[in-house]
Amino acid sequence: MAAQHGARAMFVAGGTDLFPKLKRRQFEIDTLIGLDFLPREIHNGSADCHIDAGVTLNAASRHSHLSGAFAGYAEAAGVVSSPPLRNAGTIGGNLCVDTRCNYYDMTYEWRKAAGFCLKKDGDICLVAPSSPRCWAVSSSDTAPMAMALDGVVTLTGPDGDRELPVSALYRDDGIEYMAKQPAEVVTGLRLPRAPNLRSAYVKLRRRGSIDFPIAGAAVAAQLDGETVTSCRIVLSAVASYPLEASAAEAFLEGKKLDPETIRQAAELASKPAKPLDNADLSHFWRKRMVRVVVEQSLGRISDQTGGFDG
Repeated sequence: MAAQHGARAMFVAGGTDLFPKLKRRQFEIDTLIGLDFLPREIHNGSADCHIDAGVTLNAASRHSHLSGAFAGYAEAAGVVSSPPLRNAGTIGGNLCVDTRCNYYDMTYEWRKAAGFCLKKDGDICLVAPSSPRCWAVSSSDTAPMAMALDGVVTLTGPDGDRELPVSALYRDDGIEYMAKQPAEVVTGLRLPRAPNLRSAYVKLRRRGSIDFPIAGAAVAAQLDGETVTSCRIVLSAVASYPLEASAAEAFLEGKKLDPETIRQAAELASKPAKPLDNADLSHFWRKRMVRVVVEQSLGRISDQTGGFDG
């Protein structure tokens, strides 16, 4: 159906992000393809955990196995939006959630009065008028955590199934932000198990519920005793795609998560983050807060290992 209707059709699962945007006329379509038929199970294997795309965010956040083996993912699913919307929103939908911007996520009348923007109906980015591209930000909570955990998505389309690393699912573009084909559906997420894996997610937002992140940090680390053997740090809401902090990851390898190491790693992780004036609160303050959320995420992992004396 998606291949047949092309750009005039969109998929809908929980609809928690899509329906408000349809009301604001941010999408112009005439066909919705419902995904209620997708399975809603979590399968615990010996080598990995497979989460069907139809699993609700609430179910994922409360699943005992995810909370134990992939604590960061359960945390991320549990802070998306608000409790009623987590009962409807799905893990597949949150992986595919549209990029956001203060100039884009407004009513049609507001956007018309402002002259529209590059993402919809306009010809310039109102955040960066001299830039040829759209700078809307990725605001998914589960995407950076799935990426940090080396997650793999299953995509199903007219040509069959294929797997793609979550890290390859996104583009650094506020408009064409997904690398999947338009007629492909995310049908599952696979999280591989790893020995001595620890993970955590910290989200910063104005209110304790409903709001999208204005900075988020997903951290997954493997440890040998108290020593980090590998680590991935992925940031949310500071770029048009989940942004990996590679320098901080390399810095942590072979080190113990003592307070000074955590502070230095958080400082390195904040450097590639370049928030713009397209989300809630000042982008200068959000830049400073990236270091804080990374430090808090690493601190949670340190606590999971028992912490350190002195």
